[in-house]
Amino acid sequence: MSNKLPSQYTEIDWTKSMQQAFEYYEVDPTTWKDKKLLTTIKSSNITRDIESITLGSATIDTIDMLGETYIKIYLSISQNGLKEKVPLGVFLIQTPSSSFDGRVRTVSMDAYTPLLELKEKPTPLGYSLLKGENIMQRAYAIVRENCRAPVVETTSDKVLQSDYVANVDDTWLKFIIDLIHLAKYELYLSENGQILFSPNQSIEELQPVWTYNDDNSSILYPEVSLKHDIYGIPNVVEVVCTIGTNTLYSRVTNNDPASPTSIQARGREIIYRETEPALPGYPTQEMVDEYAENLLKSLNSVEYEITYSHGYCPVRLGDCVRLNYLKAGLQDIKAKVIRQTIKCDVGCEVSETAIFTKNLWK
Repeated sequence: MSNKLPSQYTEIDWTKSMQQAFEYYEVDPTTWKDKKLLTTIKSSNITRDIESITLGSATIDTIDMLGETYIKIYLSISQNGLKEKVPLGVFLIQTPSSSFDGRVRTVSMDAYTPLLELKEKPTPLGYSLLKGENIMQRAYAIVRENCRAPVVETTSDKVLQSDYVANVDDTWLKFIIDLIHLAKYELYLSENGQILFSPNQSIEELQPVWTYNDDNSSILYPEVSLKHDIYGIPNVVEVVCTIGTNTLYSRVTNNDPASPTSIQARGREIIYRETEPALPGYPTQEMVDEYAENLLKSLNSVEYEITYSHGYCPVRLGDCVRLNYLKAGLQDIKAKVIRQTIKCDVGCEVSETAIFTKNLWK
């Protein structure tokens, strides 16, 4: 797998040395094009976060006051005679504070993604969409009407199965997130500040866009932290299925000594009991036994969160990456990126957090 940026940046080799600088442009909110180069900005930090409703934020330090405006941040690259500008994000600057060290004034500004405009606006009271309306068509139209950022349209045949009414405290952003969830879509942002609709996919369905290795040419830094929580994960599942006067019972245990959640490994039983299994028709004992075994297996799937740092490469929020960090005991791990912090400074270090699941039984 080639660790290179797709499309127009295919000549850049991110594992090799290069010269890097950062450029900042004021963005025209009506055309979404670069309007003016800003030369007074000293530095910035970008945070991309899948758990933030606006998908991230930024802090920008400058020596001059700037009004509320959109700013696009570029990473400018020079490598083997090739020069490129890679966009890192578009942010609306607000809330300045300033300090003075006796020689230079520094103005620090908070900055927000274009989704802020949707978060600021409440939906009209009683706003609703009618049963049968196409979910993604309506979502696209609503976003276009309520923010200035460009929106990329997507097609889907999913329609509303009933009238869909906004809550009293809904903003347009919350309303849209909940609406497109019905069609199994999520909101994302491009590095150019476009609002995207992306299918909601499991890690298993995703293909890695980048592989992090720990060989000599790797951009991965040595420190890695890994955390997970197995508290409360059962090693015994009991299923009770009652049909009229007949009761079927199944008990499945994790007795695998190699499993960290087994009865032997933990020295005790942790029991999960289900009394209303979702079984069709008139279940048999064999069906209840199979249900109990699959349930124990699914309850022993643990989510791991891994945090690491690397030099900049073209990995987005929500992308799937492959981890071959043998020194940390990670081999051929597929993980989904949920958080990034980009330090727009020498080296352009990226701190990244990703999640993956691991089955602890069978």
